[in-house]
Amino acid sequence: MNKPRIYIAMHYMEIGGAESSLIGLLEALDPKRVDIDLFIYSHQGVFMNAIPDYVNVLPEIRIWSTMEKPMKKVLLMGYPQMVLARLIAKWRTKRFYKRNPTDLPHCAGFAYIGEGCAKVVPSLKKFGTYDLAISYMNPHDFVLKHVSAKRKIAWIHTDYNQISINVEKELPIWGAYDKIISISKDVTQAFLRVFPTLMGKIVECENMMPKRWIEKNATSKTVEADYRREGVVTLCSVGRISYAKNYDNIPHIAAELKKIGGKDFKFHWFIVGPGNHSNIDSVAKELGVDDVITFLGPSDNPYPYIKNCDIYVHPSRYEGKSIVVREAQILCKPVIITNYPTAKSQINNGADGIICELDNTKIAEAIHYLAIDKEKQQQLINYLQSHDNAGINEVEKIYKLIE
Repeated sequence: MNKPRIYIAMHYMEIGGAESSLIGLLEALDPKRVDIDLFIYSHQGVFMNAIPDYVNVLPEIRIWSTMEKPMKKVLLMGYPQMVLARLIAKWRTKRFYKRNPTDLPHCAGFAYIGEGCAKVVPSLKKFGTYDLAISYMNPHDFVLKHVSAKRKIAWIHTDYNQISINVEKELPIWGAYDKIISISKDVTQAFLRVFPTLMGKIVECENMMPKRWIEKNATSKTVEADYRREGVVTLCSVGRISYAKNYDNIPHIAAELKKIGGKDFKFHWFIVGPGNHSNIDSVAKELGVDDVITFLGPSDNPYPYIKNCDIYVHPSRYEGKSIVVREAQILCKPVIITNYPTAKSQINNGADGIICELDNTKIAEAIHYLAIDKEKQQQLINYLQSHDNAGINEVEKIYKLIE
């Protein structure tokens, strides 16, 4: 008897939370139970090497790989139709926000990009009909329109309370899927406030984490010599420099921490991730904390930095459900996160991490408290060592969608 066939679509395999959780899903799927085809629009990123060998990676199709490349490069590659589709999507997005001004991050572009680009890429129905097709990242138009499958599901990775979208444009896309996978109860609630008619389609499924990959890479290289110093508390944060991550407030938090700790409290905060930090550097210098904050830039392997820190700090304004927090927990690090709307679905406060208020002084107080309380640090570590943070059993929910 033939095994069920699963198709999974992903943009690329750069370092990121969704990419990490996808590797976790692939590790959890049993090749004895299912055949897996993975279609990656652009074969790039360090996580390409993390794909299990039993997964059939479908060949890259050149025009599909251009959706996130610089438009000048796409034009030189010979795809003016893709450039035109993206330019029209950009114009329509700007027009939407001109009519619907908001202070929230602008995410309506996904709908316009999905709608426009789906018209110029070729169909993938040549790969046959699947028992289950999974669209792992927005825009979800592509799996819906170009893949043949008995059932189709789409994944939610973000908190819909914290972004601005074109609801009218997105609703028909989400609604056309058989099921929608939500990564947490809070993410579900936020999504249903925006799309209440889709309640019957939701299936909650925690992110599955690639534990083997994380642990292996955490010891695959040594960190810089000055990353850990005797008598200095090493703080680490990982993620792209963006409004959501709240890194612009790190200088203010560090200044408060210096006040609270006094001259005898030594710490250094390292931030791993891409993005422009020149404005943050300027503020750090003005506040006199530039000596305790270091931006390490992007890294293909941030895990050694997490493994070798004393405390992992995640000061986000909002998250769907942070992958990197789970990664830090897998590496058994004491974690502090802010009380963003989905925080309580992420951490059991006091048991496997600390939740503090989204306030610079409160964050500084939480860091100082945990840094000096070695007994509390060990309690958190002991709990993490004795519990499964990878969520592998969640894969059974995916199998049930095939039945």
